[in-house]
Amino acid sequence: MKEIVVISGKGGTGKTSLTASFAYLGGKDVIVADCDVDAADMHLLLKPDFAEAEDFYSGELAYIEQDRCIRCGKCADVCRFDAIENVFNTYKVDRLACEGCGYCSRICPTHAIINKKRLAGEWYISQIKTGSLMVHAKLGIGADNSGKLVAKVKNEAKKIAEDEFKDFILVDGSPGIGCPVVSSLSGAHFVVMVTEPSVPGFHDLKRLFTLIKKFSLKAGCIINKFDINKQITKEIENYLKEENILHIANLPYNEDFIRAMTKGQTVVEYTDGGVRNLIEQSWNKIKDEIK
Repeated sequence: MKEIVVISGKGGTGKTSLTASFAYLGGKDVIVADCDVDAADMHLLLKPDFAEAEDFYSGELAYIEQDRCIRCGKCADVCRFDAIENVFNTYKVDRLACEGCGYCSRICPTHAIINKKRLAGEWYISQIKTGSLMVHAKLGIGADNSGKLVAKVKNEAKKIAEDEFKDFILVDGSPGIGCPVVSSLSGAHFVVMVTEPSVPGFHDLKRLFTLIKKFSLKAGCIINKFDINKQITKEIENYLKEENILHIANLPYNEDFIRAMTKGQTVVEYTDGGVRNLIEQSWNKIKDEIK
């Protein structure tokens, strides 16, 4: 079983559209893990049924037991996050501001404040339209620890792939280089970087590969919309050669991506044209590389 992670240095490069297309081409051989938990959208293209759902708890949150509170205000005085406010002589915790540090509970003279596990989101195991399974999640509003939720999604996907003897785990990672991306990269066999020929796109590609090198992972790159700026495309191609990064494909700008998305389809479902062939060739190239 091989784990393929698809990531991008910035948003808007077409990462999720390509990952969903790879999932469609891989069919029942692929377990999909949507690890872009901060802004999950793979479900728009793969139509999961949300058959299994479970709450995800991470971090802590302060709660004030009002029947024990003497309204002394010490908790509000010491909270450096301004998460405790007096509303009509009742002290309440702002759930979005509280960091769960527990200092307020330590100084409360009546022990009226306790910390409880924070409900940070939900995760799901779903049947998808390819006939396979997808593990995905939704991070709660204002919740942090998305890296831990990513790890949960990946671990569950790995269990399913091992139990069902699947060939691949296909991971849609978050854009950027933050904690969720680091969590996505852990345990990967191959990383697909999706970029675009723009100044920020090239800049963030280089930042992303600097991170990948720290994990000593094999990587390849797809340049999407390569024809919108052929000069920067050439610069990216030279960079790939210098860094010994597999150049998987150049994909032209194609409005079929948008048309397919509005119909809730992957682009390889929507069209039989040249872009489908290029994506199919890219998927085969990736599989050949990790085998």
